[in-house]
Order: sequence, then C-alpha cells, then structure tokens
Amino acid sequence: MILFDRRSGTALFAFVLAVAGGNLLTAGLSRPAPPPVAVTAPKAVAALGSKKAEPGLPRSEPVRLTIPAIEVDTAVMRLGLERDGTMQVPPLTRDAPAGWYRHLPTPGENGPAVIVGHVDTTRYGAGVFYRLGTLRAGDTVGVRRADGRTAAFRVVSVAQYSKADFPAADVYGPTGRPALRLITCGGDLDRRRGHYRDSVVVYAVLNEATRPDRT
Repeated sequence: MILFDRRSGTALFAFVLAVAGGNLLTAGLSRPAPPPVAVTAPKAVAALGSKKAEPGLPRSEPVRLTIPAIEVDTAVMRLGLERDGTMQVPPLTRDAPAGWYRHLPTPGENGPAVIVGHVDTTRYGAGVFYRLGTLRAGDTVGVRRADGRTAAFRVVSVAQYSKADFPAADVYGPTGRPALRLITCGGDLDRRRGHYRDSVVVYAVLNEATRPDRT
C-alpha cells in the first residue's frame, strides 16, 4: 500500500502484505459464500483520478457508515498497523463494525479514504460487508464525520482481484480528488488456509458534503 507523509505531502511506498490484499480480512470464513460480485470495471480504475487536484474537506475522522442499497448502517472504528507492519482489522466478534485505516485520508479529504470490513466469519456468520460486492455504479455511500458533516459518495465501479495480484497503487495511490475505497474478501474459499482467495474493492467518489442544521 501507499502511506503518506502528512508533513511533507510526499508518498511513502510501503507495500504491507495484509493491506495490499495478502491477508486482508481473513479468519476461518464460513459458508454459504457471499453473493456474486457485480463487477463493473475490474481493471479500468485510472479514470477515477482527476488530472487537476480538487479541493477536499478538512480532516475529520469517520464515525458512521451507511450504504442504503445493501442495508448497511454501522459504526466506524479506527485501524492502524500491527507490530509486524500489517494492517489491523476489525475484531472477529458479533456485529463487528467497519474500520477506517487512519494512515490515509479521512472520508471527504483529497485522496483515497479506505474503510474495510469482514465478509463473514465461521462463528458469527455474515459480516458487515457480506453484500458489498453486489453494489453497482450509481449506488450511494454516506460517511458521517466527527465534525458533523456527512460525506456522500457515489459508487463508480466494483472490482474483484486475486490477492496475489492486488493493485495496491490503484487502490491506495493518490487520486487528485476526494475518493473512498470499501474493501472486503471475496471469491473462492481456500479451505486449507481458511480465507478467501480474492479481494473485493468498491471505488467511489465524493458527491457532496452536508452539515446538519444547528438552529
């Protein structure tokens, strides 16, 4: 993945296995398999960037995520890095929330905000992102931020990648505009290793941001 030095504004390339799709969101996953992925653009993601940098919102951490098309309404927790350099993931508990990776932009800032969630687990069944792969271009995603704004995103494409070929630069690299990546597991289950073979990535761009009426 790509980490950013917020003081200098430069990108620090550090390909971390878990974040780059190697072991992201794995944990002895159950059957039945998630619904089929509605892939709209598995490789053509370059067009999602903007040639001219677009202004984004100030930094403010996400607190809640809503995806009406798949009936997701979840709190959002902060995720960092484990001691071994892999990305933290939400806990394997019942009703585990989605998690925002804090070393990348917050939703609404210029750049790719990344939110991940479990697809399912052996013990508790379907996870928060069980139906993530069924999203389609045009679906909406709302992210409530700590500053009171709700950043509204529009899904542009849905892709499924082999974890061995996860396109880290496309997913985590600079976008020139406020963008959102939602990530979970997908594909066939590798029963020997206990995790899915693929990663599902939803690419979305900022539509608007609203502040609640304070009167």
